[in-house]
Amino acid sequence: METLSYEIIINASKQKIWDVLWGSETYSEWTKFFNPDSASTMKTDWQVGGKTYFVNAEGAGMVSTIDSLEKPDQIIFKHLGMVDKDGNEDTQSKEVMEWSGCFEKYILIDFDGKTKLHTEVQVEKAWRDHMDEGFNKGLQIVKELSETI
Repeated sequence: METLSYEIIINASKQKIWDVLWGSETYSEWTKFFNPDSASTMKTDWQVGGKTYFVNAEGAGMVSTIDSLEKPDQIIFKHLGMVDKDGNEDTQSKEVMEWSGCFEKYILIDFDGKTKLHTEVQVEKAWRDHMDEGFNKGLQIVKELSETI
């Protein structure tokens, strides 16, 4: 397991960037590079310890929880397992247990009148290129949307 980090400076407020990151109209825009064949959505109860689902158009994807939440400064997700298109959660299989508990962090920092968006994700080495492409391209979309909407 390795921790990857990404940063981008955005000429927008933390709240504006937060809204772009997690807004229902914009989330699928910046995350499209992680799964180009199917639009992604995030469904959450916004509760620490609650359930958050990162799923494709068919409803399959990851089930996670919010480990820490301080709007609009930071959110830390802890990934718990997979969910299939029928809503069945897998948090106990051998494959899932190899990465269950990995964190994904989004931290927004005031930076000389702008905002620095810092992200970290823990992944297996085999996923590094996929994450690099998704975050590098996706955060550029977050920047564009935050600065123009």
